[in-house]
Amino acid sequence: MRLAMIGHKDFPSRSGGVEVVVWELATRLARRDCRVAVYNRGRRRGDNHGWAEGVEYFRAPTMGTGGVSAMLCSLTATVQALLHGYDLIHYHALGPSVMLALARLGGVGTVATVHGLDWRRAKWNAFASAYLRLGERVIAKYADEVIVLSRDVQAYFRDVYGRETHLIENGVAPVAYAPCGEIARRWGLEKGSYVLFLARIVPEKGLHYLIRAFRRCKTDRQLVIAGEVPDSRYGREILALAQGCPRIRFTGFAEGRTLRELYSNCALYVLPSEVEGLALSLLEAMSAGARCLTSDIPENADVLGDFGATFASGDEQSLYERLAEALDAPPENPRAEEQMRCIRERYDYALVEERTWQVYQRVLGGASSERVGEE
Repeated sequence: MRLAMIGHKDFPSRSGGVEVVVWELATRLARRDCRVAVYNRGRRRGDNHGWAEGVEYFRAPTMGTGGVSAMLCSLTATVQALLHGYDLIHYHALGPSVMLALARLGGVGTVATVHGLDWRRAKWNAFASAYLRLGERVIAKYADEVIVLSRDVQAYFRDVYGRETHLIENGVAPVAYAPCGEIARRWGLEKGSYVLFLARIVPEKGLHYLIRAFRRCKTDRQLVIAGEVPDSRYGREILALAQGCPRIRFTGFAEGRTLRELYSNCALYVLPSEVEGLALSLLEAMSAGARCLTSDIPENADVLGDFGATFASGDEQSLYERLAEALDAPPENPRAEEQMRCIRERYDYALVEERTWQVYQRVLGGASSERVGEE
């Protein structure tokens, strides 16, 4: 099988959830009887073609920034993939999937993974939201097969479009325990001494609620914010909210040993997001045995199960009350081993790989699920 993937920013990379999924899936499939190519849209210069872990990568031509760059990249990537003669193109996320219609016209099998209903995110303007909704409709009508990450999105596609989808939840590479070393040296952090927020710093992740709630808590613990603060209006708002509070610390983007230490030694991991697909950072925190507090949106609550606590999404007072309760409790997670075992079993990447492979076989075997408007 010759397979192309389109929709991520860069490869290899773990700059976002889509990038992690593409890396894990592409490298695993490359170890099968599958030739995999991925089309990047990162703006890195001098790295337009190469190989990593058996996966061929190309940098699709683009120009401009933000949404314009993403739109143009998905078009040029699709044209390149059609010219290269792949058997199947796997699109990731709503926006890039607008070009799935072009692949369909070119006679290539198509799969789309909906990583979340991106038009719900606060950062998009009216045009961008409309474009994302267009991608959603293209997926529903033209994709040979559709993969979703949560039951909530699966129900949405069934109710709105009458479209059946495959529920394949994200996998996670379990986070191995790492004692404080790097984080102690760089930031003076000790085991159980901090609350961790680790996610992209964008409005829908709800960091502004967390900072305001944390500042109200009477605690000696710190709030560690791991993520690159963007040079944007929201980034400046976050810095202003944290200003003057010595208990709030920004680490920037974390990876490798630093990332494992942050997960392994936090007293509490908090994810106050209002919109999610399936949060890889939550899976990673749970796989490390961390106590977790999340918003009660279905995508978070379903992953959390009965292993942590939730608060009313978008409700700062509810977050403050649950956060204060959690900070009054001992930092150790009494159900850590059970939680870690559950995450390993439910979110094993081997399962993701096998289920995705079966979806590909449905497309190439001509057994695609029913699309809207077809008998």
